[in-house]
Amino acid sequence: MATITTERATITRWDDVQHSLSGGGDGYGCQCIWPVVRNKDWEATNLEQRKQMLHDEIAAGPPPGLVAYVDGQAAGWIRVGPRTVQTRILHTRAIAAATDEPLDDPSTWAVTCFVVRREFRGMGLNAQLLDAAIDYAKESGARLMEAYPVDTSEGEHRSNDLFHGTLSTFLSHGFQQAEPLTRGRVLVVRELK
Repeated sequence: MATITTERATITRWDDVQHSLSGGGDGYGCQCIWPVVRNKDWEATNLEQRKQMLHDEIAAGPPPGLVAYVDGQAAGWIRVGPRTVQTRILHTRAIAAATDEPLDDPSTWAVTCFVVRREFRGMGLNAQLLDAAIDYAKESGARLMEAYPVDTSEGEHRSNDLFHGTLSTFLSHGFQQAEPLTRGRVLVVRELK
């Protein structure tokens, strides 16, 4: 049985972050910068710029995500942190209309992205990453967590479309389903205090 662990994404783990993001899907090209910039800024960047942006964000701290390891090998990533620094959320009308939380409240944290390398899919890494993200948020003083997962109970979904996580994963971790956002995506929330 494989040993799965998680660690905060500090700059000393930069190579592990890159390894986690490069194992299939859109993670490598995105560099998990999509959640922290507005669309016009996203369109104006290339891969090297996104990589530098993520590097700088991790170097400045606090860690904007966690890395999952399978038997010591970097295998997955989750972006988690204050919603206030995830700029795209603040400017997404569907989220702004659905949430009951003030958008400028730094005690509300958000989970916006999962990436798992192809060879480690099906091992429950998203669940492990989410457990660790909940602990990280609590330890950091977060009052509430939000996420915007995909409801896979209807229709077909490509694996690349599941980077938001699945509704079932969040519900199994104590999140409550709130408002629908767009077709196939919902707001989920979990109180932490």
